[in-house]
Amino acid sequence: MVVAIDGPAGVGKSSVAQWVSESFGFFNLNSGSFYRAAAVKVLDSGVDTLNEKAVVDAVKTAAFDIVEKRLFLDGADVEARLRTPEVDKASSVFSSIVDVRHIINGHLRRIASAINLVAEGRDMTTVVFPNAEVKIYLDASVSVRAMRRFNQGSSTQSLKEIELSIGERDHRDRNKKEGSLLIADDAVVLDTSTLTLAEVYEKVTGLIKAYL
Repeated sequence: MVVAIDGPAGVGKSSVAQWVSESFGFFNLNSGSFYRAAAVKVLDSGVDTLNEKAVVDAVKTAAFDIVEKRLFLDGADVEARLRTPEVDKASSVFSSIVDVRHIINGHLRRIASAINLVAEGRDMTTVVFPNAEVKIYLDASVSVRAMRRFNQGSSTQSLKEIELSIGERDHRDRNKKEGSLLIADDAVVLDTSTLTLAEVYEKVTGLIKAYL
């Protein structure tokens, strides 16, 4: 079973996906981790990272697997390598390459065919898993999302700067050449602007239980 969750930055997708996956015993699939693993593959291969064809060819040879809910690349656990600054920067660049997205999407679908999972991102309900059993689009106003991030205390930006940054990110996400942020026709839209995380969790789990 696939539960697909989409939505803009800062809406709480990751927190909800993690909570729901733990509750149902599903795998929490974060597509960004696969792009980071692909970046590890490219960087380790030593190819010219500015050569798009070389990057795509390197990613084509990568083997991705989930072992005990951990991501393996070419038979090795790479979870500890996915959050380095070098990988973070490279994955951001490589994930914009259309052919790389096609390769990663193929792996995500293959993995989903064998296990139950919760997938969160920008195009999970529209591109990656158009046939997902449960599709959810989480939304919230820019001002609310900015305030939530500001209150986390992890940013040195002012509230206004965070709001502008989120607005710019929304614009980029909605206008990507591939994998843009859209609302699937059959997705359930939940506006979380006035909801707590627990309330969002209850609504999402209710949708899953209704399907089951």
